[in-house]
Amino acid sequence: MGSISDNKKPHAVCVPYPAPGHINPMLKLAKILHYKGFHITFVNTEYNHKRLVRSRGPASVEGLPDFQFKTIPDGLPPPDGDHTQDNTALSYSTSHNCFIPFKNLINELNNTPNLPPVSRIVSDGVTSFTLTVSKELGIPNVLFWTTSACGFVGYLQFRYLIDNGFTPLKDESYLTNGYLDTPVDWVPGFKDIRLKDLPSFIRTTDRDDIMLNFELGEAEKAKEGFAIILNTFDALEDDAINAVRSELPPIYTIGSLSLLVRHFSEKGLNSIGSNLWKEDSECIRWLDTKEPNSVVYVNFGSITTITPQQMTEFAWGLANSNQKFLWIIRPGLVSGDTSILPPEFVVETKERGLLASWCSQEQVLNHPSVGGFLTHSGWNSTIESICSGVPMICWPFFAEQQMNCRYCCIHWGIGMEIDSDVKREEVESAVREMLQGKKGKEMKINAVEWKKKAEKAVSLGGSSYENVDKLLNEALY
Repeated sequence: MGSISDNKKPHAVCVPYPAPGHINPMLKLAKILHYKGFHITFVNTEYNHKRLVRSRGPASVEGLPDFQFKTIPDGLPPPDGDHTQDNTALSYSTSHNCFIPFKNLINELNNTPNLPPVSRIVSDGVTSFTLTVSKELGIPNVLFWTTSACGFVGYLQFRYLIDNGFTPLKDESYLTNGYLDTPVDWVPGFKDIRLKDLPSFIRTTDRDDIMLNFELGEAEKAKEGFAIILNTFDALEDDAINAVRSELPPIYTIGSLSLLVRHFSEKGLNSIGSNLWKEDSECIRWLDTKEPNSVVYVNFGSITTITPQQMTEFAWGLANSNQKFLWIIRPGLVSGDTSILPPEFVVETKERGLLASWCSQEQVLNHPSVGGFLTHSGWNSTIESICSGVPMICWPFFAEQQMNCRYCCIHWGIGMEIDSDVKREEVESAVREMLQGKKGKEMKINAVEWKKKAEKAVSLGGSSYENVDKLLNEALY
């Protein structure tokens, strides 16, 4: 497996929650740790490992002698098709079924000749089964919460919300009667936040709801980590971070990882990627033919599902805006059998629209022709958009996406929200305003300023750049 010198390296086992939005940032972090001298074992589920090989080829998981991939089962039957598994089933299954396979893997690694013993586990904040293994085997566990800082703080409120009767809701009328507009005024540093902005799992009438209890448990176990890593930067979310810093293990803000990893690139790791769908290279060629800031990029991420009716409303909103668009329609996006667009829409927009199944999002967002991003407000998409200087039209779907949307629109001045009950007129108006209106221009100016701050944070002497060394010296080496 390695030379004598390799055998003396610190060995980090990196364990993402098994969904693309978690795998992607964890892989970036693993590459940085490898650059800094770690032997890396990256642990995917068997299902996602197979998807990675299908989308990127065997070379994507062959790694290097000191950067290897291993797998554990997720406890679920393999789904039909090539799509992300149901979040509720996956959360329940991993928390109940992954402890023993993961413990066996750690023991196997520690008993492999010429392989350095595992010195740290770097696990996703919502894979607390790894914490139990860490305690049993005496291996420090550093938790990487792949959410925004404000989203993370939102999850930390779940115990308070339950104990003080804010959730579960008394009945379903509380979803629509204005109750969710109740201000959240007990968290220092949280301003202009309402119940509706907190992670969506509180919107249940069932105290036994799986996701409410899963996220409650994972948030409470954050205190058990040796340290906590966040993919954000101080200038962006300092208030949210400071609101909880005293209650938790040391917090290290090292974002944006998409920018930071460029400072620590290694040629041998270039073939290792995390996209579980094959990227359509035509997207960039198509964007190359378009004018600067003339295209709205539409992508609802790897988990969001929309109804056929919502699909139709988005389609006609884009068509009626008369603006250019690149729309990613991944497998499983639309609930039901197929993603069917109205034939009239396809005909009407064929000269100014491109539909694709997946793409290299960072490459698209950094393309000069992209002037706006219609997004589900997942944290990866949000911070990648910030780092690209691209303003957003926000349509949050679930989890902490509502919080990310609120911060984009109210605190950072780089977003505008459209209603969850999407209508084509609202989409049309928002897209046109984004690319041609006064508010769109103001958001673009703000987005460019945030991009500069993001770049400063990861530059030599910047907060995130410096925090990497602090993380290494204080929590990982």
